[in-house]
Amino acid sequence: MLSRAALGCKPKFGFRFGFSFGFRARARAPETAVQERNASTSEGSLKKTALFDFHRQHGGKMVEFAGWSMPVQYKESHIASHMHARQHCSLFDVSHMLQTKVHGKDRVKFIESLIVGDVAELKDNQGTLSLFTNEKGGIMDDLIVTKASQGYLYVVSNAGCADKDSAHMMAKVKELKATGYDVDLEFLDESLIALQGPSMVRVLQPGLSDDLRKLPFMTSTLTTVFGIQGCRVTRCGYTGEDGVEISVPCSGVVPLAERLLMDDEVRLAGLGARDSLRLEAGLCLYGNDIDENTTPVEASLVWTIGKRRRQTKDFPGADIIVPQIKAKPGRKRVGLVSTGPPVRQHTPILSPNGRVIGEVTSGCPSPCLKQNVAMGYVETGFSKVGTPVQVEVRKKMVDAVISKMPFVTTNYYSGQ
Repeated sequence: MLSRAALGCKPKFGFRFGFSFGFRARARAPETAVQERNASTSEGSLKKTALFDFHRQHGGKMVEFAGWSMPVQYKESHIASHMHARQHCSLFDVSHMLQTKVHGKDRVKFIESLIVGDVAELKDNQGTLSLFTNEKGGIMDDLIVTKASQGYLYVVSNAGCADKDSAHMMAKVKELKATGYDVDLEFLDESLIALQGPSMVRVLQPGLSDDLRKLPFMTSTLTTVFGIQGCRVTRCGYTGEDGVEISVPCSGVVPLAERLLMDDEVRLAGLGARDSLRLEAGLCLYGNDIDENTTPVEASLVWTIGKRRRQTKDFPGADIIVPQIKAKPGRKRVGLVSTGPPVRQHTPILSPNGRVIGEVTSGCPSPCLKQNVAMGYVETGFSKVGTPVQVEVRKKMVDAVISKMPFVTTNYYSGQ
């Protein structure tokens, strides 16, 4: 892997994005929130985050993703934006994500009835990446669940699955409450921004009373950020770099963004850089790399399944998923590296003798490496790192090799 100082090559980027976004509603009946989402979509009007005008003022190129108007990039090139996040610090608007609070004394039982993770074992203000699964073992969405010390669960899930996720959670709430359980949902109307990169601590620490050295990866704190109260700062992100996501009242997000941009280390970044950064970090994009027809074992996400949950088998699809852990599935998500023309989604993966053994789910030229990177699914017999394969690009065979992920070393802060 290259060091931070190693600048990337300059291929022609033609990124294709699979992002799709949802709606957030706070302190309203969940049923009303879903109805309003559907109405907004049927009217054909794009939803806008509280930073929409801010993006336009700063040269953001706005594009439509599943009903949302979001910046795909700003004035600088995609490669420059990508490398700035790797070497300095970038600010992303991720307010399209669905943010939910789960209240009630049975909140842990509720969330564990839907996901594969062990939430009961989390410490206060600790979070975990987990998966909503269906009865067939498929992945309905990936999400982060944080056990907030204030007595609720804070859940962030993908915007493209917002309607599906909210309906799924509401149906389970209704079912549990009918049998006497205490659980309620609150969909948040809050902005969400991500500050990502090696300079994050230097930029953010002056605005916090909390010591970021005491906030390791996947932990969270409710605090004031540069004078803006009621912000939840979570040390996580979608880039592979040290970073935070900040849930902030909509009234305060523009002043906060402007304050962060006062630091020369910080630049705005859009969905283009977000996509290539997450791919270099080996992170899945829902709808591309994981979906309802893919199990956690096939997706190489067994680590998200809590040990206790494997034993109790009390999550949706457990009877299918748990046996796969030992038996091994017929296919597996892998990384691939190649040279030559870029590898895109749906590109066939072939064995050295030309037999189709799988398909690419995400791919792009890596700004940090002088190679193309991709991930996809292959027959398990071809999943070993170092296995030579071929990819079919524009009806031509291109040599590739199975690679371990992440492609670029991650820099999450462990607290040491």
